[in-house]
Amino acid sequence: MKRFGTTPDPRRDYTTRPGVYAILPYSTGILTTFQAGVHNEYQLPGGGVDPGEQPLQALYREVFEETGWHITQPRMFFRFKRFVFMPDYDLWAEKICTIYSAKPVGRYLTAPEPEHRPVILQASEAINCLAVSGDRHAVSQFFRLKPGPKTARGQTK
Repeated sequence: MKRFGTTPDPRRDYTTRPGVYAILPYSTGILTTFQAGVHNEYQLPGGGVDPGEQPLQALYREVFEETGWHITQPRMFFRFKRFVFMPDYDLWAEKICTIYSAKPVGRYLTAPEPEHRPVILQASEAINCLAVSGDRHAVSQFFRLKPGPKTARGQTK
């Protein structure tokens, strides 16, 4: 499995944490989420799979919580891992990230999770400003675009 991000510290114990995320083509762009607060970053909608939960159940739940949208026709597209500190959980994790492609079919609410708001980005913009390098790679592969370095939205390097 391909690894993105920093090299794991061999002296540290990491907890395996499966997560599911979605590439959601919409109109001429892609539906993402902006998480304000501590993170203050653009992300693919998604998150952790809770104990006893099936990955697709988690995908539907997480996309709805972070965007207020329902999705249909999810298909696994890409998988990678990364080693990170998760401040919300005070946890060092080996995140196993499974990315699906799916169709957003209707916005029913504003994002139920505080600090999240749905944002439509052009695919070329998303591959430059999504916070996670593995997500940027997956989006570039999905849209067959060349990935760029992470930038703040609207800035160029």
